Amino acid sequence: MRYKDIFDYKNSLKGIAGLKDGGVDIINASVFREQILDRLIFNAVFNEDKEIKGNCRWLIKSAALSLGLRPASIQELYEAMGRGEYKGFTVPAINIRGLSYDVARAVVRASKKNNMGAFIFEIAKSEIGYTEQSPAEYSTVMIASALREGYKGPIFIQGDHYQISAKKYAGDKNKELSGLKKLIKDSISAGFYNIDIDSSTMVDLSKADLKEQQGLNFEIAADMTAYIRGIQPHGINVSVGGEIGEVGGKNSTVEELRVFMDNYRNTLKNKGNLKGISKISVQTGTTHGGVPLPDGSIAKIKLDFDTLEKLSKVAREGYGLSGAVQHGASTLPDEAFDRFPKTGTAEIHLATGFQNMIYESRHLPADLREDIYRYLRDSCASEKKANETDEQFIYKTRKKGFGPFKEKIWTLSSSIKEAIGRELEEKFVFLFKKLNVVNTYDVVNTLIKPINAESDLKREIEAC
Repeated sequence: MRYKDIFDYKNSLKGIAGLKDGGVDIINASVFREQILDRLIFNAVFNEDKEIKGNCRWLIKSAALSLGLRPASIQELYEAMGRGEYKGFTVPAINIRGLSYDVARAVVRASKKNNMGAFIFEIAKSEIGYTEQSPAEYSTVMIASALREGYKGPIFIQGDHYQISAKKYAGDKNKELSGLKKLIKDSISAGFYNIDIDSSTMVDLSKADLKEQQGLNFEIAADMTAYIRGIQPHGINVSVGGEIGEVGGKNSTVEELRVFMDNYRNTLKNKGNLKGISKISVQTGTTHGGVPLPDGSIAKIKLDFDTLEKLSKVAREGYGLSGAVQHGASTLPDEAFDRFPKTGTAEIHLATGFQNMIYESRHLPADLREDIYRYLRDSCASEKKANETDEQFIYKTRKKGFGPFKEKIWTLSSSIKEAIGRELEEKFVFLFKKLNVVNTYDVVNTLIKPINAESDLKREIEAC
């Protein structure tokens, strides 16, 4: 599957794809998708030769543009939602940690079955590290997955929880801020035109005054928004998200939202006439991944839908945002999901539930699963708490198995990957219907206009 050298790479494309005016001419699209693309994306991820890897990434992104697929910002849709022109659905943002190409393909198949255009591929700052997926790699894999399934139009790739560490900020403020800026720059260069800034870690609840509690949060959020506006590609308004309450902490309030937004806007106004955030993440009772019980099952939580509805209403009517964003929702019971569009939730972040489906699938080889768990018991031993069962420990740490075992998981047999993909696709179809996001394809393609393909292509080449 690996290309031996650059000549092997070029020979595989003869009669299928060729260079044309600085881009690529796809001579036979069906053969390219069905016989070449799987090999290209494998080499774009795993080939040790940087020239081959870069050429594969360039070709995939160039082919996508040639075939009518492009990374985009969801800004225009969210602005229309803020104006009340579109409502009644919640946009799913899906974090893909492992088996990434096949999981993303399942997302796209489910979206096509439901005539969907409003869905987001995302990866968090922390996930980039432990899953060993750089922004340049992740965007290429997401684009390749959509291309493989014959999808056309804009797709949305998002940086999730681009977060400030309070501890690192206290130790070296400038280093922490410059590190986040570098990540943002690398991500935008790779085609992440949607960035969620999470400086809610800087909220200080020990202070009595709400403005003082949220002070560093809105200041950093405004600074990062201004930074994004200064580097975003010509013709694209990157969709930026803010956050008022750390997930897993105390529930957010309307007063906190108003204090954050009023001061964020004032701070941003002083930096110029800049477009602000398009959505606001809040805390309503969830935790990332859920809370594992001693037997490895997940504790039931009480999500505060009344607060979520109030926050979304204030965000839209008071500030023109698309609404509130719900994190940590993939492990909620099935019957909860149709409540999100009813409460006006703009976006919902889904991750751990799909990771669980992969690990717990009867199709995943038992020996591979045990190899991963054995590795985690050794490499993450220091993370195990004294009163924690092995089941709880494995549940909390198995997300960290996706990076070290990335190639082994990727190179599972086609029959295994297809079987797991069908299970995931069924789940995605169910969730998309519950979130009432079906039949949004035409809406998205009407609102999200293509930008100049030549300049877009140049940016994509630079990202490779």
